[in-house]
Amino acid sequence: MPIPTSPHPLFETYGRFSELNFSALNLELPAIRNYLERFPSELQAIESYRAVRSFLKSYSGNEATFNSYRTHVERLLLWALIKSKSPLLDLRRSHAESFMEFCLTPDPAWIGPVVKSRFNRIGGRKKIATDTYTLNSEWRPFSQTIPKDERKRAEEQNRPPLQGAYRLAQGSIAQIFAVCGSFFQYAIDEGFCEHNPFKAVKQKNQYKQRTTEHQDSRILTSLQWDFVLETAELLASKDAKYERTLFIVATIFAMYLRVSDLAGRENWKPTMGDLRQDNAGNWWYHVIGKGNKAGKISVRDDYVEKYLKRWRAHQGLSSLPGFRDKTPLIATRRGRAGLSDRHIRLLLQEIFDRALDRMQAEGWSEEDVGRLRSASLHWLRHTSATFDAPYRDMKDLQTDLRHNSLSTTQNVYYNSEDEKRAYSVKRLPMQGRS
Repeated sequence: MPIPTSPHPLFETYGRFSELNFSALNLELPAIRNYLERFPSELQAIESYRAVRSFLKSYSGNEATFNSYRTHVERLLLWALIKSKSPLLDLRRSHAESFMEFCLTPDPAWIGPVVKSRFNRIGGRKKIATDTYTLNSEWRPFSQTIPKDERKRAEEQNRPPLQGAYRLAQGSIAQIFAVCGSFFQYAIDEGFCEHNPFKAVKQKNQYKQRTTEHQDSRILTSLQWDFVLETAELLASKDAKYERTLFIVATIFAMYLRVSDLAGRENWKPTMGDLRQDNAGNWWYHVIGKGNKAGKISVRDDYVEKYLKRWRAHQGLSSLPGFRDKTPLIATRRGRAGLSDRHIRLLLQEIFDRALDRMQAEGWSEEDVGRLRSASLHWLRHTSATFDAPYRDMKDLQTDLRHNSLSTTQNVYYNSEDEKRAYSVKRLPMQGRS
């Protein structure tokens, strides 16, 4: 069998990984064992694989963490075997630097679309022990999605979408260092090796900020937001089925919500009773947020008068909710409490699409409409907070956004120092200042 020259998935799903026999390789898929056995013995492919597998086992208590760590150490192992042709546990600082360079600009053959399955099951509808698995030919170690605005433009122009250059996110660069460094520290602690090549890299900043291209904030302009809200209102006035969508748009914007604040969580489904008025007449939305943290968000009067009362009237309810009102805040057409994240995002996407169509039909320029192609639900949170920041105390906005750190709110939404700096230079002439 020839030595492999193409990358191949080495680790399965979170559920299947936990079922492996960690003292042997007898429960690995044959496709994985056969792939590893094709490498020359001096590359120690199987020994390296078992070291990585052991490392991942120590992080198998959380699926999200496992998936993230799997991505980075699997890439590293494949790179060591195929590109560097070096045993993983023998890597040194120069190898770590070469791997980082590769992550910034991977071979095109290593980049593909996001896929759900690493392996395809061959068998009946019900999984049984005799099922076989084949490699998903679409899988690649690095994935790249086509930007939303490009997909929309391609659809409008009836052409295939254009794939831009691969770019690794800054957060991913830091994570590669952290995960790969953790792997080698684990390997040292377990006696597998004696050196941590990633810890030895001194100039980590050289792999960051490789581009000076400006990244637009994920916010709508005032004009675009007006079109979004007006579009939702127009649709609701023509067809009652859009009343729910209008309420969702207004609610997310009014209180800087994340999608989970409307969809709910396993231990909490939002009800009308979660919108409560205190003794001073102020309204609050009580939520269970990220990390199952309870919080309350201040609610503006304009939202209560225009959108909450309208939504309750549509449902045949009293104008305002009481403390013990168990009516679902939003529900399916059949009355089941709550909507899925995906369902809510689809409802919002229709509004963004319709708003874009309206702006184009009215002849607004590409500069005016462009961002609507990229807009998503989360943009409403950023847009609203950006609009409100000049009028709200920073600490109040931080509390309603539920940021753990005040500096996060300050850095994202309060750019007064930038504005001062820009104002100090914008009116200075190039000459004639004698």
